[in-house]
This record gives sequence, structure tokens and C-alpha cells, in this order.
Amino acid sequence: MKRATIPAAWTEPERAAVPVATAQALQTGERYQVLIADDEPIIREGIRDAIDWDALGMEVAGEAEDGEEALELAVQQGIDIILVDMNMPFLNGIDLIRRLQDECPDCRCLIISGHDEFAYAQEAVRLGVEDYILKPVDAERLHAALVRLQQRMDEERKRTAYVKQAADQIERNIPLLRQRFCLEWLEGLAEGKDLTEQLAFLRLPSDPPVQIGVVRWPAAEARQSLMRENDRQLFLFAVENIIGELLGNLPHVLFRDPNGLIGFCLWQAAPEELDCTIEQQISACLNIAVHAHVEQNTGALEKAPSVYRLCRELVYGEARLSPLVRRARQIIHEGYADRELTLESLAARLQVSSVYLSRVLKKELNDTFVTLVTHARIRKAVQLLDSTALPIHSIAERVGYDTQHYFSTAFKKAMGISPAQYRKDGGTGHSASADRM
Repeated sequence: MKRATIPAAWTEPERAAVPVATAQALQTGERYQVLIADDEPIIREGIRDAIDWDALGMEVAGEAEDGEEALELAVQQGIDIILVDMNMPFLNGIDLIRRLQDECPDCRCLIISGHDEFAYAQEAVRLGVEDYILKPVDAERLHAALVRLQQRMDEERKRTAYVKQAADQIERNIPLLRQRFCLEWLEGLAEGKDLTEQLAFLRLPSDPPVQIGVVRWPAAEARQSLMRENDRQLFLFAVENIIGELLGNLPHVLFRDPNGLIGFCLWQAAPEELDCTIEQQISACLNIAVHAHVEQNTGALEKAPSVYRLCRELVYGEARLSPLVRRARQIIHEGYADRELTLESLAARLQVSSVYLSRVLKKELNDTFVTLVTHARIRKAVQLLDSTALPIHSIAERVGYDTQHYFSTAFKKAMGISPAQYRKDGGTGHSASADRM
């Protein structure tokens, strides 16, 4: 049986200066919780009374007379430091420390033992024990060990606080970081492993975006010297808000380059004719004209910058289009399924002659009226073939064709493959053809 005595005289340690971290912990009431685990009451009492726990920013939260009780208290009370006797009933010190590593991993262990055996000390070191003190316990040595432990824990507490502060700041700035990343990515400044790591860090999908869009407000660039910068920024902010509302809950990132060009990545397909909707909504709400273009992205992550460049080129090309052509194209995009839509009806709606309209469409878009309507219909047909199980004759009717045969002929001419074969192949290798329409 172990002797139940401790040295008659516990020497009182000298009062040391309280470290700053400990002083801060004292001010906030965050004291380290200490558990004394020893099967001899007189030992526990001696340890408890020998140390000025307040000066160390610690308090004795409990005592245990065996290993099982110590484990239960440590888990229940969230103990920070446990003073462990090696030879306790039910669960000895080494086994208790092993259990604590699993059930209370943040708890620090300091061994107080009557065993001066190398095997015990070696195992204690392997288990990451903070210190190993032999009985009879010298109060000065115990105090010194606790001071060292308290200093290490103070440093760790500060590091944890700094890391948490940094993590909180990053979390608050995630939307801004996503915007900057997407701009850099689509400008071609991120690729390979760095690209996938950044996507994961920002909690963005690892798959490439399915659509990429660009919105340009030409007047802001043309009048930049005349428009107050504050007004320009307010309008751009309003444009971004309108686009964000139109995108709704679709997973997306909206960003802006230094020149005021607004871009967005979509990881879920938006309703068709999104670009027209954006232009109309911004015109209605802000009374300004913007050019928008949305392009399907069927390539890998590394191909996204080329799709973005194409969108950018197209919106800058929009500035060269006359209002008449832009309006004609918009009507075609919206009304392609109308069997009554003809060059003559479109010209009458725009209050110009059909000859003049045909000429300006060919001049500015390098396409005829019939080609523009066909492309709009085939684009929609491809979307329906990809996303629905509708029979081909129903799709033909929906996109404006009177018969399935006429539709299949037009589809094969545009896509190089019949609608039935396209669906059978899953669209593989052919979607890019539709994107170019």
C-alpha cells in the first residue's frame, strides 16, 4: 500500500509576476479549471493548499479518488489541467491519460507519482504529458511546473484567439474574396492546383460554372469625365443589385472589374434569355441602357476565361449595333416560337420597311432574319432536349415548327445531327454548336 503521507513542510513558492495573458484571463473570469486525481485524501489536500491557484489564473474545480471518477469529472466539467497519480484504483494514470486523449483532447496532464521508473516516464512522454513530478512533492517544483504549463497554455490561448479572429475576419470577407477570385480567375490569373484549392477554400463548387455573363454600361465609360464618381458607383451598385435579384437563389458570384464591367458566374442554368431580361429590367428601373450577354460554358475549369473573354468581346461589340438591330434581335429572342413571326411583321412592329430591316440585319449581324429565327429556335430545342423528356414532336411545336419533319431537317442542318440522335448521344460534343448560335 502506498504511504499516505506527504512532506510535513510544504515550502511556499515565491510570488511570481502574473503574465499578461493570465491577467487578461483573470479579468474575464476565464480561469483554467484544475482537477486533482489521487486516491489519498491527504495528498489531494496537500496539493490543493500548497499552491496559490488564483495567482496562476487557475482554480481547483474538483477532486477524484480514482481514475474512473477523474475521467467522468474531466469530461463533464471541461477540465483544462489534471494532476494525475499513476497508481489509482479502477483506472490507473497511464490508462486515464489515454482515455482523456480521446474524450477530452484539450485537457493537459501533469503526473505526480511515487514511481521512479523509466518505463513510466517514457510512456508519459509518448502520451504528451506536460511534466512528471515524483512524490514526496516539493511545492516549489510543483509551482514551477504549473507556471511553465500556464505560460504554454496562455500562449496557446492567444494563438487560438488570433486564429479565431483571423477566421472570423475571413468569414466576414468571403463574399468579397469570392468576387476578387472570380475576376482574377476569369482574367486568366488562376489555374491548375491553385485554382481548385481556391475554389475549395472559398466553398465554391469544384465543377465549372455552367453559364458566364457580362453586363456593360457604356454611358458610364463615355461620360466618366462628366459624371461624378459617387454617382457612377451608385448606379453600378444598383445594376449589381438588380442582377443579383434576377439571379435569385441560383448559385452564383457577381463581380466587377476596375472599369465597371460587371461579370457573373452561374453554377446552375438561369432561365433563357437572361441577358434580355437584365437589359429590360435595368432600363425600366434605372432608365439607363446596358448591354448584357450570357454564354453557356461546356468546358473545363480552365476554359472559363475564354468564355468570359468571348462575352466581353460581344458586349463591347453591342456598342456598334444600332438600336433598331438590338430591338429586332430582342423581339426575335422573345418571340421565336410565334409562327406568325415574319420579316414583314417584325418590320411593321419596328415601323421600318422589310427591305431596310433585312439589309441592316445582314450588315450588322451578318445573318438573315430567317437564320436568326432558326438559331433562336434551335437553341431552345437543345435546352429542351437536354433538360426534359418531351417527345420530339412536342419540342418542335414549342419552338415554332409546324411539323416534326421540318424541325428535324432544320435541327440537322444547324447541328449536324438529328434531334433523336442528339438525345441518344446525350448531347456530347454538340452543345458547343448550339452555344455559338
